[in-house]
Amino acid sequence: MAAVQALSYSSYHTYLECPLRWKFLYVDRLPEAPRGYFSFGRVIHSVLEELVRPYVVPGTRRLATGESQRTLDDWHAGSHTPAVHPALNREELLAVYEKSWTSEGYTSAEEEARYRALGKDLLLRYYQRLVNDPPRPVAVEEHLEARWDGIPIHGYIDRIDRTESGGLDVVDYKTSRELSGDDAKASDQLSIYQVLVQTNYAEPVERLTLYHLRSLTPHRTAPRTVDALDRLHDRLGSVSDGIRAQAFDPTPGRQCARCDFRARCPEFREVPAPEEQRLVALVDRFETLRSEEHRLEHELRQTAEELHHAAESLGVHRIPGSHATAIRRREEAWQYSLDALRPHLESAGITERVPRGSADEVRKVLRDPRIPAEVRRRIAETGSRRVKWYWELEGAGREP
Repeated sequence: MAAVQALSYSSYHTYLECPLRWKFLYVDRLPEAPRGYFSFGRVIHSVLEELVRPYVVPGTRRLATGESQRTLDDWHAGSHTPAVHPALNREELLAVYEKSWTSEGYTSAEEEARYRALGKDLLLRYYQRLVNDPPRPVAVEEHLEARWDGIPIHGYIDRIDRTESGGLDVVDYKTSRELSGDDAKASDQLSIYQVLVQTNYAEPVERLTLYHLRSLTPHRTAPRTVDALDRLHDRLGSVSDGIRAQAFDPTPGRQCARCDFRARCPEFREVPAPEEQRLVALVDRFETLRSEEHRLEHELRQTAEELHHAAESLGVHRIPGSHATAIRRREEAWQYSLDALRPHLESAGITERVPRGSADEVRKVLRDPRIPAEVRRRIAETGSRRVKWYWELEGAGREP
């Protein structure tokens, strides 16, 4: 079993998308080709960090013991006083932008010029918004770590703001073209950041925000519920278990079109020329055998059905052959519809005991004497019995 490094949102998402790509990036440490939109995002984040940092008044960080370390501002609730003027003026902001700019990853000079102009416009509009409505950050570009019920996680959080009531607002900048409130509600990234902030800060997380920089729109949502976080923890646990077990099989999909490791991936790697002729013959043989297998399966099903009808009409379960005896066996199973079960489960207040409607779940309920007999009877009546007959051979393969 491999040791699992702390999971960031990026590494977690990469493994979900394709475990083999995760291995190439995080185990083999293979570099990816630079891309212009990644370079653009890094530059904008870097400039915003320098622009907003003068507004920071640190919040209360937790100590390892669970106690909290207070800052001077914490003794005066609501006394947060942002900078009267930004530390950078417009000219200094643009100078920082020019100094931070990188040409890495752009496919042409025209593409780079478009992004460069977009960044300038975006930053100047954001600067004006900052002057008109100063933020109340307690941290910017904060790297936080935590162990979430045994799973190590970490992340770099763009901004943590103080809310009007004294709690915390976790803010993540986005430079993407489109963004909506639904994106904020569904973001696993914000969920992981919520856990990191809750673990490291004494104040409660009261809000989560995806800040769309192109439109200067903060898409805000309430913090995740305990149930939502439990579901995310299960997904993180599955990723952690997969990494520990070194389960790095590729997962082909639309993401393959932009993957830099196609030449290394068994899904796309071509057969070496010296092996091609031998393997062509092997594939052709496999194709022939598979066709024969399908024909035999069809004949086998037909023969089994004829035997079944004969056994039914004669009232027997054993039919002798020349070298073996065919014995008819019965397999029985109960099936339940969750839609049919739900009204009875809800009336008894036991919906959580049958989340999938499986026969095992229902069986446990039917055997529970604490549930009224009438309720159990109605639940039982929603089921249907499925009987499947199959044949076994006795004495097959013996010497004649």
